[in-house]
Amino acid sequence: MASTKAHATPDAVADRIQRLGQRIRDARTRRRLRREDFAQRAGVSRSTMEAIERGEVNTGIGAYVKALWALGLDEELDLLADPGLDRDGLALELSTQTKRVRVRTKVDNDF
Repeated sequence: MASTKAHATPDAVADRIQRLGQRIRDARTRRRLRREDFAQRAGVSRSTMEAIERGEVNTGIGAYVKALWALGLDEELDLLADPGLDRDGLALELSTQTKRVRVRTKVDNDF
């Protein structure tokens, strides 16, 4: 999937999306839902559902969320990018090294 284009999708991202599509497909088949019925329940076209299950990178995130919602698996999305779970961001926020310190200057109010 890697390419020399400026906007190429990194392999790690493509792999994650492909695994998500496979998981959505597995959940659908475990529930014994036909793809057509599942697409209708999720509010997407059959071709979009096929793209989701293939893990196509250019399929919109909204379509993936709709599919997860139709399966009852969307609540876990609340954990994605949760600021409270962002260890790197929290560490940077709490780091004293990155805080700006202002030096107080005495104000001369003599007019």
